[in-house]
This record gives sequence, C-alpha cells and structure tokens, in this order.
Amino acid sequence: MHPRSRPVGGDPGPPPPPPPSPSPSPSAARAEGGSRLDPRRLRADDLRYLLAVARTGRLVAAADALGVDHTTVSRRITALERSLGVRLMERGAEGWALTEAGRAVSQSARAIEDALVHVVDAVSGQDAPSLHGTVRVSAPDGFGTRVVTPALARLRRCHPGLQIELITATRQLTVRPAGFDLALAIGRPPRSRLVTEHLTDYALGLYASDEYLARCGSPATVADLREHALIFYIESMLQVGDLDIERHLPGITPAFSSTNVFAQLEAARLGAGIGVLPAFLTVRSGLRRLLADEVDIRLPITLAVRREAVTHPAVRAVRDALHHEVADRAAELLPE
Repeated sequence: MHPRSRPVGGDPGPPPPPPPSPSPSPSAARAEGGSRLDPRRLRADDLRYLLAVARTGRLVAAADALGVDHTTVSRRITALERSLGVRLMERGAEGWALTEAGRAVSQSARAIEDALVHVVDAVSGQDAPSLHGTVRVSAPDGFGTRVVTPALARLRRCHPGLQIELITATRQLTVRPAGFDLALAIGRPPRSRLVTEHLTDYALGLYASDEYLARCGSPATVADLREHALIFYIESMLQVGDLDIERHLPGITPAFSSTNVFAQLEAARLGAGIGVLPAFLTVRSGLRRLLADEVDIRLPITLAVRREAVTHPAVRAVRDALHHEVADRAAELLPE
C-alpha cells in the first residue's frame, strides 16, 4: 500500500508555479533560435500522470488511480511542464483541466499508452487486441443506473483489462469540462470544448400507485393536478434547466421533492403523491400512468466526449456500447 495524504476540505492546492513565460502551445516550446526540444530530456512516464489528472480532474483521484501520493502527481506534471516549457493544466471550478497545449500533448500521450497495451497483448499471446486503461463516465443518476450500467457491465466482461468509473449526477455539462472522458447529460449542452452528439430521447409522464389513487382519486385534467401532491426535483437545487417543472406544468408546485430520481420513484410507490418520472424507471414498478395524452414530456440525452479522448479505443468502445444499449431499450425510453 502506498501512503496517501488527503488534505482536509478536498483536493490539494495547485502544483508549484509553471516555468517562466509559459507558452500556449507546444509549437512555441522551442529554444531561442528556433531549435527544437531534445526528446531525450522528456520522461515518457510523466505522461501517465498528465493523463490521470486529465481523466479525473483531481490530483488526489489521479494519485489513487496511479497508486502514489498526490504530491508525486503534482511534482511529475510540474517536471513535464518545465521540460516542455508550457503550461499543461489549469485549475477551474470543476477541477483541473488541460490547456490547449495540454490537450495536444495528451493526444500523443494516449498513443504511447496504447502502444504499451499492444506490447502487453503481444507478449501475452492474445489473438485480438484487448481494451485496457481507465474510462471515466458521467451520467444522470436514473439513466446512468438503468441504461448506462448494463452497457458498461457487458463491455467490461468482454475486456477484463478495462477499468470503468461511473459518476452519477443530474447536472449540466460545463463549458470547461473536467473529470471525465465521456459524459451523458439531459438537454442540449452549451458551446464548449466537447465533441457532442444526440444519443436518444426519453419520455417522462405522470405516475401514481393504486393506493394513492384509491385514497385521493385520479386527476381528470392537468388543472386537477393542483389538488394533488406532485413529486419531482427540488426546484432551488435543480441544475438542469430542461427539468424545470414550470416549463412542463406551469403553476404547479411539487409537494414532495428530492434531488434523487430514485427517491422520487420510491415516494410514488409508497403513495406520497403523483410522480413526474422517466418512463424507463417505471417498468415493473406497479405504478399507473396518468393523463398520458396530456402530459408526455420528451427530453434529449446528449453524449459528450472530451476532444482529446475521442480517438481512444476504450472511449470509442464505450460510445458504441451506449448506442447499442439505447437501441435495444427504445420501447422503454419512448413508450407508445
């Protein structure tokens, strides 16, 4: 076991200052007179540390993944920056992110990482290349658990050397992304440094238990919902504008709110009210759909990949697995 020092209050502060007069791109990292850097001055192993922080967005998380102390990660990245004469990472609200120069360097670093994997496959006698390395995925809690997890689990069974990390949180993508290789988000993201595509749409509707309907009756119109307890997200803590209840059911305030969609589902099952729930979560839940013709909310799921991760074989494999999964679950995501 390697000793790990975890600072109080989260990730440690920034690494030592970058070299003097950092340049915005590797092309500027030349000695005076236009001579190129000597590749022999670089330590290829330092690139692993850069990739680990780029994937996680946190020095401590990168240290855990590498089995070292966070100060080692900071020191190795600083050494790489000094060797290249450029700033490779910068700290933002969401954690550490690659600079423009860092993204260019990380693309080459991934190629080196892939070459090492191919060497391992060659000496182990594997007939076909296997996927290795770590892929970090971010997804909304409900969609991440019910749709993303099965896709990742099947992919992992086919590639035992692949490490997958799934973060579930219902939030918007940031303009300056950090902490993931591939992310799924509700709605359409703002312009950012991500490569995005539409993955699928999914439907939300009104659902209630038989016990609640027997006790409180069934609404005949949307206006009748004002006389019922509605279950949805906490408006003041909601981070996804597309889930704003006022957009879909104006003038109706939830009586039971939670930041977690599974808590909302359970509250509806227990008769706490009428839930505004994703259809794919209600399969085999015993809940009844209400006012299906009047309330049928359709929202997009966007798939986003950090630009420097687009060509990575493991990231491409995760993307393909997600497309296959949503195709197989089309009837659950968008019921007739």
